[in-house]
Amino acid sequence: MTHAGHGFVRTYIFSTDHKMIAKQFLFLGLFMLVLGGLMALMMRWQLAWPESEVPWTRWIPEPFMTEGHMNPAFYNSLFTMHATIMIFFVVMPILIGCFGNLLIPLMIGARDMAFPVLNMLSFWVGALSGLIMLAGFFVPGGHAAGGWTAYAPLSAVPEYSGVEWGQNLWCISLIVLGISSLMGSINYITTVINMRAPGMTFFRLPLIIWSLFIVAILLLLALPVLTTALVMLLLDRMAGTSFFLPAGGGEPLLWQHLFWFFGHPEVYVLILPAMGAASEILSVFARKPIFGYRAMACSMMVIAFLGFIVWGHHMFVSGMNPVLGTSFMVSTMVIAVPSAIKTFNWLGTLWGGSIRFTTPMLFALGFVSMFVIGGLSGVFAASTPVDMFIHDTYFIVAHIHYVLFGGSLFALFAGLYYWFPKMFGRMMNEPLGKWHFFTTFIAYNCTFFPMFILGVGGMMRRIYNPLQYEFLKPLQPINVFITVSALILGTVQILFIVNFFWSLVAGRKAERNPWRANTLEWSASSPPPHGNFDLIPTVYRGPYEYSAPEAPEDYLPQDRSLAAAPEARAASPGGS
Repeated sequence: MTHAGHGFVRTYIFSTDHKMIAKQFLFLGLFMLVLGGLMALMMRWQLAWPESEVPWTRWIPEPFMTEGHMNPAFYNSLFTMHATIMIFFVVMPILIGCFGNLLIPLMIGARDMAFPVLNMLSFWVGALSGLIMLAGFFVPGGHAAGGWTAYAPLSAVPEYSGVEWGQNLWCISLIVLGISSLMGSINYITTVINMRAPGMTFFRLPLIIWSLFIVAILLLLALPVLTTALVMLLLDRMAGTSFFLPAGGGEPLLWQHLFWFFGHPEVYVLILPAMGAASEILSVFARKPIFGYRAMACSMMVIAFLGFIVWGHHMFVSGMNPVLGTSFMVSTMVIAVPSAIKTFNWLGTLWGGSIRFTTPMLFALGFVSMFVIGGLSGVFAASTPVDMFIHDTYFIVAHIHYVLFGGSLFALFAGLYYWFPKMFGRMMNEPLGKWHFFTTFIAYNCTFFPMFILGVGGMMRRIYNPLQYEFLKPLQPINVFITVSALILGTVQILFIVNFFWSLVAGRKAERNPWRANTLEWSASSPPPHGNFDLIPTVYRGPYEYSAPEAPEDYLPQDRSLAAAPEARAASPGGS
């Protein structure tokens, strides 16, 4: 198969090649990451030095900023859009859109996705959704300002938030994004079920493919619920219905139920691919088989299932019947069991391994560390009596950032450093990557860990000026420390940007299998041609056969036939 003759537009813009679509998702996600990160820094400046001039923002016009000073309504838009962009337009496009498109065909031994045209449409519908979302900043009244959870009736009545079309565009954008994600999910599921190479049974799939497969099923089941709720919210705002409005006989709590029925599985949509990527990288650089492969795969299935029956733990303070609340509390704590299985299996993989501290490995270890802190803090939030106190405080902000930012983004960076050679045919700079890791790790923990202290001290989420509250004034030095750390965290990401673009054009050319890994993508050239493989590979074993005694090296690729092993051993320097 060849891509020759397709021309620039079909090759780079409206491409049906899964690898090019993966790159498109990656660049979309990185662009949105810069936007979402800048919004976070502006918010942090406001919280540390309230109502002072935010540097370099005098160009932002009224009513958003007044000569560089942030207005309260714009602050509401910023925290709403920071979360919306990071969740829907950064983590999902990169971890699912980019890694899913790149890795599923390559790691199962297929030439492309099952439906290449649908795949292309999935990206462009997603990009259209991003444009609609960004358009909300340019309409009268500003962008959505009811938080990323958009609780009704605040989000359902324009007069309550002062936002007209901004909230409407927020709804429309996520409805369109839901269509894009459904197209991608159908493609992922069909491809994994039907297009695996000969010998690639389900229990020979790499764990990241397991995670993407499970995530696709989660999205297929959860997204229609959100899409339906968004349509109902839009009708309340524009057509005079009262699904969520008490004045018309509606029920505001219905929005919370519908939103969190999607929202909690969404947490696992964001974290499962991160778990899958970390599992790949830990095994490769520990030079050991993953500990408890089947237990790891089954844990992800259990986590996904439990994710659908715990949405009520987000609503403990909504007046929920205590008996019902207790059932949600218990089911939530049960999730700690499969999560702990995964954590102990990662530690078991590392134990006694010949660990290589490459940049991808450092970020994968960072992911495990951050996930443990985020997970343990989640146990407190899952307990009803404790949650009654810490709900809507910065404790929850710290928790979600340790799970989703510390979890997803550390794994995202790990995956980018690891699969960059396969995507672009060049290696990233290792010393620069390690500087990126250490500075990010330190600045990240200085930014988010003190938020636990703020939360226990009672600092509320989503407030414009903490100094307006007498009991929060003693906590203000912590706010300043967090903001300075956040500014450093944002600044050190320049190391990644420089490394990424410099390596694209001047990085050392990558060999076919630079990490000496077993999975099928490393048997294709770097980068793989259109169609991926000269011949469809045959799979003989699982993906984590490291330090196997029957192989002359410390790795044994999935597609290497042991029938060729005697010749290989004879040809190797230490062979006999």
